[in-house]
Amino acid sequence: MSSFTHIHPNYRHLVAMSDADRIAFLGVDRWIGYTRARDILDLFGRLMDSGPRIRPKNYLLVGEPNNGKSTIVHRFNVLRGEGYVDENVDPVKPVIVAQSPPSPDEKGLYASILERFWAPYKPSSSALALRYQVVHQLRTCKTRILFIDEIHSMLAGTALKQREVMNAIKLLSNETAIPIVAVGTAAAVRVLHTDPQHSSRFEVLPLPLWQLDAEFQSLLAGFETVLPLRKPSLLSSPEMALAIHTSTGGNLGNVQGLMAALAEDAIKRGTEQITLQMVKARGLFQPTSDAARARF
Repeated sequence: MSSFTHIHPNYRHLVAMSDADRIAFLGVDRWIGYTRARDILDLFGRLMDSGPRIRPKNYLLVGEPNNGKSTIVHRFNVLRGEGYVDENVDPVKPVIVAQSPPSPDEKGLYASILERFWAPYKPSSSALALRYQVVHQLRTCKTRILFIDEIHSMLAGTALKQREVMNAIKLLSNETAIPIVAVGTAAAVRVLHTDPQHSSRFEVLPLPLWQLDAEFQSLLAGFETVLPLRKPSLLSSPEMALAIHTSTGGNLGNVQGLMAALAEDAIKRGTEQITLQMVKARGLFQPTSDAARARF
């Protein structure tokens, strides 16, 4: 195994597995860190550790679809969000990650948050009753940061409905004194700008597409260390980086999917490496299988 130096030591044992097992491995979610993601994770950590504030600092993490926003939030939840029982035998859920309702709806937002607590509730209850229940859960479980993913879905409704949900989020922030991080596409910025009070509460935190630079090459080098291929592919070389960037448009999700799809092809064909010809043959990448949609 010592000869497979292009693979991280933690994953070198995979090269001895069957083709089927290696292909299955490609479909498993896996984290690969990079500078922007680490900076955002550090920011979330500081928010969480800052303690209750009269006017908590809130953020809107915004980026293109499939560019790693939700993956960063999931990673933070893995690192800091595990629930536990404190010295008073009270349940603690330090991090809550809720999904924005599919359309602007105040009660739908409260229901989504309560679902993350596994808390029973009555859908027929009034918005006021559900809000009190949400505030109670956040306080009782000593939640220190709340994430609301897919916030751009609120664009599906009227301006009145959008304001209704944004006002509900503002009230939650005021009443609980904990930071709230909304996550969505660039369209979500328009929701915030419908009211100066909302835009002043949420600082936009962009997650841009990748540029063709040394950081992108470093990212590709990281991918290569976890691909269970028996030969090096030199993904971070200038020629490969250019071809991969051209194929994916610098979209992280597309890069991840492309690496998984090409690695699967390399295993099935017995070439055991991703070549420049394979990347170019793909053209503009579009995920076509479960393996191609894998997140590393």
